[in-house]
Amino acid sequence: MSTGQIVLIVVLVVVALILIVVGWIISTINAFRRMIVKIDESESGIDVQLTKRFDLLTKMVQATKGYAKHEQETLSKVIAMRNPGSNASLAEKTEFANQLTQGLASLNVVVERYPELKANEQFSNLQRASVDVEENLQAARRVYNANVSHYNQKIVVFPASMIANWKGFTKRDFFEAEATKREDVKFDF
Repeated sequence: MSTGQIVLIVVLVVVALILIVVGWIISTINAFRRMIVKIDESESGIDVQLTKRFDLLTKMVQATKGYAKHEQETLSKVIAMRNPGSNASLAEKTEFANQLTQGLASLNVVVERYPELKANEQFSNLQRASVDVEENLQAARRVYNANVSHYNQKIVVFPASMIANWKGFTKRDFFEAEATKREDVKFDF
């Protein structure tokens, strides 16, 4: 082998290594961007479920109004709640979800006081729909947290962490349970 051939082989090997590294960098950056899109998409899923929950609570309040005139304060609080905007932060969405949970709990107390309301078919359908919405909301939160977990793991694992630091990819917050849900359940009979 001549010197020219050896130099050519070395140059080709160096070029191939550079192409491999550049390809890895590009694919890692694209992977981070795809994960961010998935996180944003799953956060939007939470927004959709919160909106459905708000709409359902509004309908439940309307159905309840005739039966619970002296519970006006609880009903007014639930009606006064507004759906967070799509640009709201995760903390604002969490606070909104907490307020709706408290409103729903208050509404359930009203329902327990008025057995004739529970017998109302329309209200029973709304209650079943409420259970479905809550389950869908929990599923949306789990999807969001799974996407955030995958993304956050990738950010801290070497060698992808080098790209994350270089490009400024930062950890995302999980959608966490509200404080009232973390407390031990008390049974008073």
